[in-house]
Amino acid sequence: MAREGLLDQFAANWGWIVLRGAAAVAFGGLAFTWPGVTLIVLTLWWGAYALAEGILALIAAFRVRDGGRPMWTLVVIGILGIAAGVMTFLWPTMTALLLLTLIAVWAFFMGIFQIVAAVRLRKEIKNEWLLALSGLVSVLFGALMLARPGEGALAVVWVIASYSMVFGVLLIALALRLKKRAEDQVLAARM
Repeated sequence: MAREGLLDQFAANWGWIVLRGAAAVAFGGLAFTWPGVTLIVLTLWWGAYALAEGILALIAAFRVRDGGRPMWTLVVIGILGIAAGVMTFLWPTMTALLLLTLIAVWAFFMGIFQIVAAVRLRKEIKNEWLLALSGLVSVLFGALMLARPGEGALAVVWVIASYSMVFGVLLIALALRLKKRAEDQVLAARM
């Protein structure tokens, strides 16, 4: 009974789900249209997050005491977060390049470790080649992003834009099904 009540509430509020989906599709479309602007905006959002997280970590450091003193690990995290946030706002293009480089290096080394794991597990699991293949894809992705960071940035924006559009379309499809349920409930109530 509780599930039906929750489903009925979603059905009654299907319009809000359509709006979420439409916003996601619009964001994806804008990201495809203006990938450079999208990358800078995403970088600035990350900078705002890093700055806020750094400030909150410092506040927590001085509220949470370790032997009567501020917790040093939180102080370091706070200072690094604030520094990263400020640097992002001063040099957003450089920050975007550094973030993409970090993603590329992470993907490259993660891929190597996946390939090594696949080789080590070849006698333990079936279809270990899938793990090796995913590792190879990660290595190639990382290497391409390191070799061509501009194209890598564009690829990241396109992946985010694609995800946003698919997510939005799926939300809209869900909302339309919920709308049908709401309409069926209204008809059932009239009978």
